Amino acid sequence: MNEEHYLLAELGQGNKEAFSLLFRKYYKDMVLFGGNYLYDKTRCEDIVQTIFAQLWENRETLVIETSLKSFLLRSVRNGCIDELRHRQSIREHESYTEAFGPLGDLDTENYILYSDLQAHLDEALDKLPEAYKQAFVMNRFDGLKYKEIALKLEISERTVEVRIGKAIGLLRHHLKDFLILILVILSLNKL
Repeated sequence: MNEEHYLLAELGQGNKEAFSLLFRKYYKDMVLFGGNYLYDKTRCEDIVQTIFAQLWENRETLVIETSLKSFLLRSVRNGCIDELRHRQSIREHESYTEAFGPLGDLDTENYILYSDLQAHLDEALDKLPEAYKQAFVMNRFDGLKYKEIALKLEISERTVEVRIGKAIGLLRHHLKDFLILILVILSLNKL
């Protein structure tokens, strides 16, 4: 049995001295390896310490199929990638907040209202005959004019106008329960 296997076996038995030996043997290399991903020594040290804490916590059930060093370096890489993803999320949130302001209670309510209304609109659109839905979507969501829709669908502009008119009538019928919700959203947007 080589030293690494011996230390792992001792670690599995809860031998703190074996854990300390593994920590002293790999800690520095792991922090340096983390520096390939993060230019933040303190954060690399945090990641490595977390890995060792998990190693200790899971010592009794830990199964390592490669070498311990490979396992630890892969853990560092994964920890660094998670950190980079976390930082990217923070940057995206900061950009959103700079562009649209902080997300307050009112924004949350607006989001929920819009989300709910959008779900009902999608449901109502699915109930429309395909020809009506197609013309409506092309006009209202894709921004095409009646003439452009007519050319694409090879129908007359009058037919496009009729289909969109009928789609609007059916949507009014399907969404009649949400008229109040629409008015609330419009009034919140004026605040």
